[in-house]
Amino acid sequence: MVLQLSSQASHGFRNASSYDTHRPSYPLEVVDDLLAHLQVKDVPNARIVDLGAGTGKFTELLAARDEKYHVVAVEPHEEMRKALSAKGLSTVDVLDGYANNNAPESWEPTTKWEATMKEIMWSYHDQRPRFRHDLWRNVFDKQVSSTPFTIQAADPLFSLPLGEDSAKFISWLHPDAIWGRFWSLSQISVLEGDELAGVREKAFTAMGAPHVETNERGELPLHGHVVYAWTSAVPGAPIKEAG
Repeated sequence: MVLQLSSQASHGFRNASSYDTHRPSYPLEVVDDLLAHLQVKDVPNARIVDLGAGTGKFTELLAARDEKYHVVAVEPHEEMRKALSAKGLSTVDVLDGYANNNAPESWEPTTKWEATMKEIMWSYHDQRPRFRHDLWRNVFDKQVSSTPFTIQAADPLFSLPLGEDSAKFISWLHPDAIWGRFWSLSQISVLEGDELAGVREKAFTAMGAPHVETNERGELPLHGHVVYAWTSAVPGAPIKEAG
């Protein structure tokens, strides 16, 4: 089967430089914890594959670590790939390939203006699954749990259950920067003309409401929530040979 990038993703992420500027990075303590669970923390020269690397938000954090990881960053979107390559990360190989804001609907927004932004985001549904639809777990949940009694019959790729954790954080951003981040969502960035102007007006009206908290620089507290999960590959060949 020939894989092809969806038109929504191809068009929605065409402005890779804007995406890279406005999308958030990952808290360093989360990266540290995830690498520990994956058993590659403090392992020099470990080889890591970053699937769906985008413009390299996570990739550059890996490349900057003292372990000097060798990272293979795989990204199907050409403009995203170019933005990542332009960073000149010496220990990263950037490849074309596939790996078959976006808060899940169940997450409660912290403030009223963030609730409005979420309502706008969910109103533009293009029938394409994203992280917020919470379907990514199906890849793992559809496997039979890898116990010693089922592993050979099920032939799973990953062990279960998944390890999972999350961390919340706050970024203080100017309304223009928040809009830039919101506009980088693929279902918003494809909008044009009056429709885009209407969404922008709703967003700025929400951010400028009297109840909205700001600091002395006019920045708003944007509440982030990162979820990370880990598992291990099932070593199928040795187990089958032993059986």
